[in-house]
Amino acid sequence: MPLAPYALARPFLFGLDPERAHELTMHSLARLQNTPAMCLWQVPRVADPVTVAGLNFPNRIGLAAGLDKNGECIDGLGAMGFGHIEVGTVTPLAQPGNPKPRMFRIPPKQALINRMGFNNQGLQAFLANVQRAKSFRKAGGILGLNIGKNAITPIERAVDDYLICLDGVYPHADYVAVNISSPNTKNLRALQSDEALDALLSALQARRQQLTKRHGKTVPMFVKIAPDLDEVQVGVIAATLRKNGIDGVIATNTTIARDAVQGQRHADEAGGLSGAPLFEASTSVVRALRAALGPAYPIIGVGGVMSAADARAKHAAGADLVQIYTGLVYQGPTLVNAAARALQR
Repeated sequence: MPLAPYALARPFLFGLDPERAHELTMHSLARLQNTPAMCLWQVPRVADPVTVAGLNFPNRIGLAAGLDKNGECIDGLGAMGFGHIEVGTVTPLAQPGNPKPRMFRIPPKQALINRMGFNNQGLQAFLANVQRAKSFRKAGGILGLNIGKNAITPIERAVDDYLICLDGVYPHADYVAVNISSPNTKNLRALQSDEALDALLSALQARRQQLTKRHGKTVPMFVKIAPDLDEVQVGVIAATLRKNGIDGVIATNTTIARDAVQGQRHADEAGGLSGAPLFEASTSVVRALRAALGPAYPIIGVGGVMSAADARAKHAAGADLVQIYTGLVYQGPTLVNAAARALQR
């Protein structure tokens, strides 16, 4: 959506089914990106360069995975001022995701609930889309590719799916994000348990060593975790990340908690809750990770960033980089540069 007219367009979009509004917006961006029409929403990116995990980010604000699942709108979204964009989650095979309806707005709380279920076009289509993206990366933007498992793959064989995806995305990613924290794929969060996580990350690290030799470059790996963890669980995850040489952590995915939206329409829908009610829980995990991992370990903070002040608070809690998603839905694209300016040194 163009920057200035978003306030005018939002009532129309919010009058549609949430998934239909999302599809309409993404289809428009995909068609109009890299055409003269992109000037309608393109803005100068806030310059605030920072090096994280060996990558040179043009600023600290990124787009969280999930908005552009198939990597179709990288250049169009990049024109909004993001320093980095994370696309996916991609799975080896195309899959439709969970039955509709599967996305719900809670406007009084500036929140969304989704149970999409990794709906995507599959790895080959995803890679074709990623390779078509030009202008965002040419302008210095950092691209993260987020990988997961197919719903039909038994959790005992989840490692196989992650390795297939890692093989595919490795040559095309600035960093790879390993999604083990979506609440919408059965048993996926079990991969966060200590033994399962250790086995998965050990296999990924071994494969990365092979891919580094094959492609002549080392691509950083980040792991995306859930907000519904206590300090002991966060500590175990932190230790496992370090043990396996993982480059960074993304905190957090959506929450299954509903305390902050009780009594609201759609509050009892199954799925992950995002938006303003997620802010405190996700920021608490960022803070716990920073305490466990020390001052230098890369952390990307995401969850409930609805304003420039929220971005500052996430950074103050220990996040090196900050991602937004639901804030973009409610506030529009002006949030991107406002948040980037708030963190500008």
